[in-house]
Amino acid sequence: MKEILQKLTSHLPLEREEARGILKKIAGGEYNNSQVSAFMTVFMMRMITVNELAGFRDALLDLCLATDLSEFDAIDLCGTGGDGKNTFNISTLASFVVAGTGGKVTKHGNYGVSSSCGSSNVMESLGYKFTSDRDILRNQLDKANICFLHAPLFHPAMKTVAPIRRELGVKTFFNMLGPMVNPAFPKNQMIGVWNLETARLYNYIYQKTDKNFTILYSLDGYDEISLTNEFKLISNNEEELLSPEKTGFPTLAPGDIKGGENVEQSVKIFMNILEGKGTSAQNSVVIVNAAVALTKINKGKNLADCISLAEESLISGKALNILKKLLELG
Repeated sequence: MKEILQKLTSHLPLEREEARGILKKIAGGEYNNSQVSAFMTVFMMRMITVNELAGFRDALLDLCLATDLSEFDAIDLCGTGGDGKNTFNISTLASFVVAGTGGKVTKHGNYGVSSSCGSSNVMESLGYKFTSDRDILRNQLDKANICFLHAPLFHPAMKTVAPIRRELGVKTFFNMLGPMVNPAFPKNQMIGVWNLETARLYNYIYQKTDKNFTILYSLDGYDEISLTNEFKLISNNEEELLSPEKTGFPTLAPGDIKGGENVEQSVKIFMNILEGKGTSAQNSVVIVNAAVALTKINKGKNLADCISLAEESLISGKALNILKKLLELG
């Protein structure tokens, strides 16, 4: 590791295979915590390269517990996190809205590291039992249109770095890896990132895959469509810059989409929205994120069509019923 750190601190990038090998060694416990922490810190001080990110992704996919759910042609809605905005759990709520329309969702998630409450914190608090059993996950997808893939169960390699990430308490390149390493390998993905540089990195990598994808970020630094500013959508064949007004929703204030200070508060906000007690602003931001995801799996439907589908799913209670069904099956 000493030689690797000397290379990195000399501003020299890692090659893809080199990055792949290093992360496998980290996962195998071949370096001590101080060395791993120093390694991770380098990438907080400079932007990660395409080859480095691709190599780290390759390593985690090599080591993961792959779970074939391809028969469902599902989608994952997952953000990198680490935007420091402390919003409520928008992508998780949007996942249930998508499932409420009949779409199949393999939601990948984890406990909050750089936020107070991650998607796994919410699901666990609601009584969902994490599992890596393919038959159980398949049954949930079949009957509830959604299953939840708790990252630590599928990525044993992450156990080595989890305590270090918690101690650091800030975003690292592992935030960037999360959406890329869904163990169900869904063909459809909506990925939220926090800035243009990260969006470009993802685009370079995803263009070389067979994924049907949309990468999105809000210009004011949210890793989701926040409706607080214009936002960028980058898909397989096009890029688009939209304003909140172009979606039919008003521009929101950051305080309108603030999350809870702890897990208990976050779960309360989550359930209020599903139970029809959310504010207009909260509903709007969930609906528009779900709608963008729906454009990926509803060929021939535009964003306005998908906004209508998402709104009906949330307001009618279909999304809430999906959650209830999932918890029954779990």
